[in-house]
Parts: sequence; structure tokens; C-alpha cells
Amino acid sequence: MSQGFSIELYFDPALENQVLKAWNVLARRQISTQLIEIESRPHITLFSSPFLDPARLESVVKSFVSKQEPLALSFSSIGTFPNEKNLLFLAPSPTMALLQFQAQLCEVIKKEGIEIGEEFKADAWIPYCAVAQEVPKTRMAEAFCVLRELKLPVSGYAMDIGLVEFSPVREHFSFGLGNTVEA
Repeated sequence: MSQGFSIELYFDPALENQVLKAWNVLARRQISTQLIEIESRPHITLFSSPFLDPARLESVVKSFVSKQEPLALSFSSIGTFPNEKNLLFLAPSPTMALLQFQAQLCEVIKKEGIEIGEEFKADAWIPYCAVAQEVPKTRMAEAFCVLRELKLPVSGYAMDIGLVEFSPVREHFSFGLGNTVEA
């Protein structure tokens, strides 16, 4: 049973490997393995919805990304949200390019008649890359210490965008930023 859909921003191989390194260290220490188990891929979620028609979005997203260039990213801090999910993440420096990219994508989606949830509106969206989910409360401090060993910032580029259904993660489509649209 699908829990929803999300449009995700994927990284260049070197940056993706830095995030995977964090996932693997946390898994080896038996702090969190959920992202590995659901077969996720390191990403920043740009938009999410419980119900979507992937076929309806494919050409719209393809056209949007064809006009975009790869985005420079620098993960400069570690964070968590004050909720019960005990999610730990790497936070990118929120550049104007990244914020505008996400806002423009949501505008394109909105024009298709798809509702944008409050957390994805331009003035509320928080970019982050999950590195651990459902960390036991008693192990949060240990997880933070493990992540501090990452030698931040880690930098690279966002290179692709994809639509996935979760969980487990199943990709419907992905496109490289800046690729030309074939007529």
C-alpha cells in the first residue's frame, strides 16, 4: 500500500556517497537502518503528496528540468525536527537558487491543478536530506556524535529530479537537470 509520492532532488555521485557513508555508519552502529531498508536514495524532497497520477506529472516535470541547470549544494549542518519521528538530517545552505528552484517547481505542479501542502509552500519549505529515521530517543545524542564526524560541510551538485512512490521506494521517472526535451 502506497503511503504517498514525492518529487526528489538527487545528487552527483560523490555527494551521494557522502550521505550513504552516514547511512552506513548509523546502520553499522544499529542506530537506524530504515532508509536503507525502504531502498531510498539520498535526496532532498521538493514536493510530496499522498495521491498523485505519475503519468500526469511526467511531461510537466521533464519540461521544467530541461530549463534548469545543476544546483550547487553544501550540507553545512546537522538537524532534527521536534516531532515523534526522530528524524536526523543534513541541512543544505539555503541558497536563493535552491529556494527558487523548489518554488518554481511547485508553481508548475500547481498549474496542473495539484494542491501544494503548507510545508512545501515557498515561505515554509525547509530543505533537508534525511540520514536517519525513527532513531530511538535514547540514541539521539549518539547519532548526532556519529554525524559530527562527517567533516561538514560536504558539497556537490543536485543533478537529477525524480518522482517516487513510497514505501518501499519505487521510482516512476527521473530526469537530469538541463537535459533537452525531445519533441
